[in-house]
Amino acid sequence: MPRVTKSNTAKKKHKKVLTSTKGHYGARSRLFKTAKQSQIKSLQYAFRDRKIKKRSFRALWISRINAASRDLGSSYSTLINGMNKNNIHLNRKILSELAIEDHKVFEKIVKLALN
Repeated sequence: MPRVTKSNTAKKKHKKVLTSTKGHYGARSRLFKTAKQSQIKSLQYAFRDRKIKKRSFRALWISRINAASRDLGSSYSTLINGMNKNNIHLNRKILSELAIEDHKVFEKIVKLALN
């Protein structure tokens, strides 16, 4: 019986890792061992940062709403409090989009919330 080597499976495995680390710097994209370590670390970062992305976008939306509402003479906290009291249910993403794109509608929402 002929001897079986693992050349085909090893080449496939190496190629898969090296293509996934294509944009990495230096040996991290060229040598299999360091590329494998780099791939593992990059997947860890990707998993972690998918959660951090949500936090950072929420912070961005809040700062945009705060800036737009301060232009109209109120702060973010008073605006959100007024919206909750008057049963205006809009999330922060929509509010920030309104503050940027349609300032007149945002101004009406602020007036409704502060009355």
